[in-house]
Amino acid sequence: MFSAVESYAGDPILSMVGQFAQDPRSGKVNLGIGLYYDEQGRIPQMRAVARAKAVLHEEQVPCTYLPMEGDEAYRRTVQRFLFAGQDGDHIATIQTLGGSGALKVGADFLKRYFPDSEVWVSDPTWENHVSIFEGAGFKVHRYPYFDPATHGVDFAGMLACFESLPAGSIVLLHPCCHNPTGCDPDRDQWAQLIELIVRRKLIPFVDMAYWGFGEGLDEDAYVVRTLAGRLKAGLICNSFSKIFSLYGERCGSLSVICSHSEEAERVLGQLKFTVRRNYSSPPSHGARIVSTVLQTPALCAEWQAELDEMRTRMQIMRKRLFSLLQSELPGEDFSYLLRQRGMFAYTGLSAGQVAELRETHAVYMLGSGRICVAGANENNVQQIASAIAAVV
Repeated sequence: MFSAVESYAGDPILSMVGQFAQDPRSGKVNLGIGLYYDEQGRIPQMRAVARAKAVLHEEQVPCTYLPMEGDEAYRRTVQRFLFAGQDGDHIATIQTLGGSGALKVGADFLKRYFPDSEVWVSDPTWENHVSIFEGAGFKVHRYPYFDPATHGVDFAGMLACFESLPAGSIVLLHPCCHNPTGCDPDRDQWAQLIELIVRRKLIPFVDMAYWGFGEGLDEDAYVVRTLAGRLKAGLICNSFSKIFSLYGERCGSLSVICSHSEEAERVLGQLKFTVRRNYSSPPSHGARIVSTVLQTPALCAEWQAELDEMRTRMQIMRKRLFSLLQSELPGEDFSYLLRQRGMFAYTGLSAGQVAELRETHAVYMLGSGRICVAGANENNVQQIASAIAAVV
C-alpha cells in the first residue's frame, strides 16, 4: 500500500544533532542547532523559571484540557507584554505550539481567506518557513536579503522587490536577530519598509523567535509594536523557547492585527477552528510558567536580568571570536561578526569548508555556514577560531 512513499532526507538541523551525539571525539563543538548554552556549555534552567515552577507545584492545579485558543491568562499577558500595553481590542491572540505552531496556524488561516495570495520569504531564511507555507498550499518565493559582499542586508534589493509585489502578497519578516544571517535592517530602513507595506497593502507575517537577544526586549519589539499601531491586517508569531530556555514546553503565540474589535472576534473564532483541525488545544504547563513569570514583578525583573546576561555573553563571544580570527588571519575582514546580532552569525563558509571543519576539526555548523554563537565559550573559542582559519 505504501510502496510509493518516498524516503525523507531529514531536517538538516535536527539531523546534525544526531551526528554530533554519535561523534566519539572528546573535543567536539556544536555550533549547529539554535540552543542557548551557558559558559559551561550547558543548557541552563533560568532562575525565574525555577521559582515559577516551585510556585506552580504548590498550587497543584489539575492537568486538564485548555481551550482551543489556549490559557486565557497567558494570552492576555503575552499580548500586553508583546505590544507594550497598546489597546489590544483589535488584536486576536492565541496560544500556540511554539513559533512553529504559530506559523502553521497562521499559514492555514491565510490560505483559507487569501487563497490566491503568494508568500515571499527572505533569501536566505529558516528553511522550515518554506516547508510550512508550501505545506499549506502557498507558492513561495524569495526576496533579496543577504548581501555576501558586505555580510549585511541588501536593503535596496529588498525594497525594490517589495515595491513590485501585488497587493495582498504575504511577506515573511524577521523583526530582529534574523535567522540565519544575524543581519537586521536599521530603524530608518524598517520605517521605510513599514511605510511601503502599508502603501502597497501587503500582508506582513512577522516571526519573532529571538526577542531580547539583539539589543533588548523593548528595542527588539520595535517592528512588532510599530506594525500594531499602523496596520489593519498583519500576523505576529513569537516563541518563548529560546528566551525562557523552555524548548520542550512549546510556548508560543499568534496575534492577528485586525481593523477593529468585532473583526478581531471573528478572526479569533476562525483561529480556534484552525487549531481544532490541527492539534485541538495547546499544552498547559509551559504557558503557566511563562504567564507566572510575566505577571509577577519580582520574577519578571529577575527573568529580564537573566535574559540580559544571555545576550551579553553572546556579544562577548562575538568579540572574542572576531579578535581571535583577526589574529589568525590578519588579511581577512571578520568585522561582520560584530555587526550581526543575536544567536546566529553567517560566516560565508562553503559547504566544503563546513564539511572539513566537521570531519577534521570536530566543529559542527550548518552547511550554509551559519553558526550558533551561543555554542562558543572561553574553553572552545580558540579551537573554533583556529579551525575556521585552517579551512579559509
